[in-house]
Amino acid sequence: MKKPAFVLSLTTNDNDYQMEQAVAAQEAATRAGVDVQIIFADNDAITQSQQLLKIIQASGLHPDGIILEPVGGTALPQVARAAASAGIGWVVLNRDVEYVSDFRRTYKTPVFSITSDHEEIGRIQGRQFAALLPQGGSVLYIQGPSESLAAKQRTSGMYETRPENVQIRLMKGNWTEASAYRAVGSWLRLSTSQQAQFDLIAAQDDSMAIGARKAFDDLPDDSRGRWLSLPFTGCDGMPKSGQAWVQSGLLTATVVVPANAGQAVEMLARQIQHGIAPPERTMTVPHSFPAIDALAPAQKEKKRGRSAGII
Repeated sequence: MKKPAFVLSLTTNDNDYQMEQAVAAQEAATRAGVDVQIIFADNDAITQSQQLLKIIQASGLHPDGIILEPVGGTALPQVARAAASAGIGWVVLNRDVEYVSDFRRTYKTPVFSITSDHEEIGRIQGRQFAALLPQGGSVLYIQGPSESLAAKQRTSGMYETRPENVQIRLMKGNWTEASAYRAVGSWLRLSTSQQAQFDLIAAQDDSMAIGARKAFDDLPDDSRGRWLSLPFTGCDGMPKSGQAWVQSGLLTATVVVPANAGQAVEMLARQIQHGIAPPERTMTVPHSFPAIDALAPAQKEKKRGRSAGII
């Protein structure tokens, strides 16, 4: 019997969460007894669409399933239809898509989605701001790209829970350290940035938070210390990056977003190998790292140490 073969399409290889997705998928494939080919779209929706269409339309053997984390604002509905019509399973990660229900009724091939609760991720960030800025203040908030639904949902959730006395200044990144480094660096070259006063730097992704730190670290000595003394927060919270950066002090907090590509591989394998169909939509649960109630005391202690010259 032929070993099932899957393709996993991820957005970029320059992002810690995406790389954790790749690792999780490979480990799950080994456990499930399937093969998985991983491709990256270089943060370009057209590239992602072309890569997948080439695989679907190729002569010879097709993969049994395609798992994708979409780059753009849509989850490639035309590509999805082409895959399902060819009998290729289709799994969407971290995106709510309307066509999944219709495709499950129309096609016999596996079709489902697994998504992070992006609005809840944003709500957790808003609660972190409240804990870290009990007297209020201003946050420089680095979002994902404009066309990203996940970025929009995280921002919406953050506004739900951030206190009214916490002001938000938005800046765009592209889910990578380099994009945040460029965005913050460009802003710092503007004369208006010289008078800007912020109390916290936050990003919708840990790598973007680190990119922002590096941009501030490039400043002259007389202004670098002021920026780097602020709390920095991010999202994704992978063990070897976001959580490690919190433990080392580079970040004050992150939001742990469980990698779900491995779960997708296992669920798709179960349906193909054993006929066990997964639900139409599965949602993972994020959480704050460290816990929200631990943030305020830790930040208060850090400020006390800084004022005493210890930190």
